[in-house]
Amino acid sequence: MTLTNRQWLLAERPAGMFDESNFRLVETPIPEPGEGELLVRNIWLSVDPYMRGRMNAGKSYAKPVEVGAVMEGGTVGEVIESNHPDFRVGDIVEERLGWQEYGVTGGRLTRRIDPALAPVSTAVGVLGMPGMTAYFGAREVMGVKEGGTVVVSAASGAVGGLVGQIARIEGAARVVGIAGGDAKCGYCVNELGYDACLDYRGFDKDSAALGTALADACPDGIDGYFDNVGGWISDAIYPLTNPFGRVAICGMISEYNLTEPERVPRYTRQILTNRLRVTGFIVTDFWSRWREGQEAMARWIADGRLKYREDVEIGIENAPKALLKLFRSENFGKQLVRLRDDPTA
Repeated sequence: MTLTNRQWLLAERPAGMFDESNFRLVETPIPEPGEGELLVRNIWLSVDPYMRGRMNAGKSYAKPVEVGAVMEGGTVGEVIESNHPDFRVGDIVEERLGWQEYGVTGGRLTRRIDPALAPVSTAVGVLGMPGMTAYFGAREVMGVKEGGTVVVSAASGAVGGLVGQIARIEGAARVVGIAGGDAKCGYCVNELGYDACLDYRGFDKDSAALGTALADACPDGIDGYFDNVGGWISDAIYPLTNPFGRVAICGMISEYNLTEPERVPRYTRQILTNRLRVTGFIVTDFWSRWREGQEAMARWIADGRLKYREDVEIGIENAPKALLKLFRSENFGKQLVRLRDDPTA
């Protein structure tokens, strides 16, 4: 065992777009587990857009990371020492131990993973928080109208790439994505089964131009919109919605680095006249039904109805780079950092 634990700390809060100077990599002694605790050697670190919000001091749905504290993040790791009656050395577990190579936990929210069921990285991907966000967000929050049209922004991402497929499984007649670049749009259409995908990079943040292209791609209007990005892309959606359409607001990645909040959106008139149901949600709203979602997603994967893709950086030193990739639209699929060789692979 190495004698030190490398950790990424939040060095200072960003003003606007963050960069690697907002983090500090330190080496500390490997922690010792106390009574009723276990020591986990992390294998996989999940990197997700919500982490940007944790870097701010402002009030949100969860507490911010304190300056000088370890960055927040979901992890998959191996138990290497246990003083807990429910966990043994060698167990593979999902936890939230953050941006570090080792962590100690009391086990209250620790979940044992069976490596025989799926690659253990999926515990923080398609069978973890992103997958449950897609499952409950698509089915319960947005809902899928039988024979209707669904549009998904960030359509090739960890959540969006699953939402489009779930919409099809649930009976949508037409699924249209919005993504960045030919490769991502091609992936959506050729591998994930989208009917069409628009490359937002070709519209120079012109909502009207994007709206014209969306009108061609959605000739019968839009019944459901899964919003991962907000901003000018969402501005193009609302004028095309059908009466009683439904919008699930999952993320606002276009706005996380703004120094001033966005003003009241220009599409409130469409919300009124089309009697839209627009709902923001956090996936932990469905925590009590997590197993239901995991079982359904695992079944669809086994049946070949659901595909997923992972984008992997190697080494904890690349955690800030991995987060930056999300905000530069450079990732392709679920963003992960592999901290060491996966013993289950």
